[in-house]
Amino acid sequence: MFGKNKMVWHKIAESPADIPWQENNLCIVEVAGKKITLAKWNEKIFAFAWKCPHASGIMADGYIDPAGNIVCPLHRYRFSIKNGMNVSGEGFRMKTYSIEHRNDGIYAGWSENSFWL
Repeated sequence: MFGKNKMVWHKIAESPADIPWQENNLCIVEVAGKKITLAKWNEKIFAFAWKCPHASGIMADGYIDPAGNIVCPLHRYRFSIKNGMNVSGEGFRMKTYSIEHRNDGIYAGWSENSFWL
Protein backbone atom coordinates (compact mmCIF):
# COMPACT_ATOMS: atom_id res chain seq x y z
CA MET A 1 0.00 0.00 0.00
CA PHE A 2 1.30 3.43 -0.89
CA GLY A 3 1.06 6.23 1.65
CA LYS A 4 1.31 9.96 1.35
CA ASN A 5 4.87 11.21 0.87
CA LYS A 6 6.17 12.93 3.97
CA MET A 7 7.67 16.40 3.47
CA VAL A 8 11.14 16.92 4.90
CA TRP A 9 12.01 20.53 5.85
CA HIS A 10 15.48 22.04 6.25
CA LYS A 11 16.28 25.51 7.53
CA ILE A 12 18.20 27.58 4.98
CA ALA A 13 18.38 30.99 6.68
CA GLU A 14 17.13 33.10 9.56
CA SER A 15 15.77 35.73 7.14
CA PRO A 16 16.02 36.75 3.46
CA ALA A 17 18.79 39.19 4.44
CA ASP A 18 20.93 36.22 5.55
CA ILE A 19 20.82 34.59 2.11
CA PRO A 20 23.96 35.27 0.01
CA TRP A 21 22.13 36.84 -2.96
CA GLN A 22 24.10 37.67 -6.09
CA GLU A 23 23.28 40.83 -8.07
CA ASN A 24 20.94 38.75 -10.27
CA ASN A 25 18.79 37.79 -7.21
CA LEU A 26 19.98 34.18 -7.44
CA CYS A 27 22.33 32.08 -5.32
CA ILE A 28 23.33 28.52 -4.56
CA VAL A 29 22.95 27.20 -1.03
CA GLU A 30 23.72 23.82 0.44
CA VAL A 31 20.78 22.13 2.16
CA ALA A 32 21.16 18.74 3.86
CA GLY A 33 24.36 18.15 1.90
CA LYS A 34 22.79 19.01 -1.46
CA LYS A 35 23.03 22.16 -3.56
CA ILE A 36 19.92 24.08 -4.64
CA THR A 37 19.37 27.42 -6.33
CA LEU A 38 17.36 30.14 -4.62
CA ALA A 39 15.69 32.97 -6.50
CA LYS A 40 14.17 36.19 -5.19
CA TRP A 41 11.43 37.51 -7.45
CA ASN A 42 8.49 39.81 -6.62
CA GLU A 43 9.39 39.72 -2.90
CA LYS A 44 9.11 35.89 -2.83
CA ILE A 45 11.76 33.20 -2.57
CA PHE A 46 11.77 30.15 -4.85
CA ALA A 47 13.96 27.03 -4.75
CA PHE A 48 14.94 24.74 -7.61
CA ALA A 49 17.72 22.59 -9.07
CA TRP A 50 21.18 24.12 -9.16
CA LYS A 51 21.89 22.69 -12.63
CA CYS A 52 19.86 22.93 -15.82
CA PRO A 53 18.22 19.61 -16.78
CA HIS A 54 19.39 20.12 -20.39
CA ALA A 55 23.16 20.59 -20.26
CA SER A 56 23.93 21.13 -16.55
CA GLY A 57 24.40 24.88 -16.75
CA ILE A 58 24.65 26.49 -13.30
CA MET A 59 21.24 28.12 -12.90
CA ALA A 60 22.50 30.77 -10.44
CA ASP A 61 24.72 32.07 -13.27
CA GLY A 62 21.62 32.79 -15.38
CA TYR A 63 18.99 35.44 -14.79
CA ILE A 64 15.29 35.91 -14.05
CA ASP A 65 13.34 37.32 -16.98
CA PRO A 66 10.47 39.84 -16.56
CA ALA A 67 7.89 37.00 -16.59
CA GLY A 68 9.57 35.28 -13.62
CA ASN A 69 11.35 32.52 -15.50
CA ILE A 70 14.89 31.42 -14.75
CA VAL A 71 17.04 31.52 -17.89
CA CYS A 72 19.92 29.04 -18.15
CA PRO A 73 23.25 30.74 -18.92
CA LEU A 74 24.33 28.10 -21.45
CA HIS A 75 21.56 27.82 -24.05
CA ARG A 76 18.99 30.32 -22.73
CA TYR A 77 16.36 27.66 -21.98
CA ARG A 78 13.67 29.16 -19.77
CA PHE A 79 11.96 27.49 -16.81
CA SER A 80 9.18 28.66 -14.52
CA ILE A 81 10.61 29.28 -11.06
CA LYS A 82 7.20 28.35 -9.65
CA ASN A 83 6.82 24.84 -11.09
CA GLY A 84 9.97 24.05 -13.11
CA MET A 85 8.12 23.73 -16.43
CA ASN A 86 10.17 24.54 -19.51
CA VAL A 87 8.50 27.57 -21.12
CA SER A 88 10.75 28.01 -24.14
CA GLY A 89 9.58 24.83 -25.85
CA GLU A 90 12.43 22.33 -25.46
CA GLY A 91 10.42 19.92 -23.27
CA PHE A 92 12.63 19.73 -20.18
CA ARG A 93 11.48 20.08 -16.59
CA MET A 94 13.54 21.46 -13.73
CA LYS A 95 13.17 20.10 -10.18
CA THR A 96 11.58 22.60 -7.77
CA TYR A 97 11.34 22.64 -3.99
CA SER A 98 8.90 24.18 -1.55
CA ILE A 99 9.79 27.24 0.54
CA GLU A 100 8.16 28.01 3.86
CA HIS A 101 8.59 31.12 6.01
CA ARG A 102 8.35 30.34 9.71
CA ASN A 103 8.85 32.38 12.87
CA ASP A 104 12.36 30.97 13.28
CA GLY A 105 13.50 31.23 9.66
CA ILE A 106 13.16 30.14 6.05
CA TYR A 107 12.90 26.45 5.18
CA ALA A 108 13.21 24.43 1.98
CA GLY A 109 11.21 21.24 1.70
CA TRP A 110 10.73 18.24 -0.53
CA SER A 111 9.17 14.80 -0.36
CA GLU A 112 11.34 12.35 1.56
CA ASN A 113 11.00 9.99 -1.41
CA SER A 114 12.10 12.53 -4.03
CA PHE A 115 15.47 12.26 -5.68
CA TRP A 116 17.90 15.04 -6.46
CA LEU A 117 18.86 16.27 -9.88
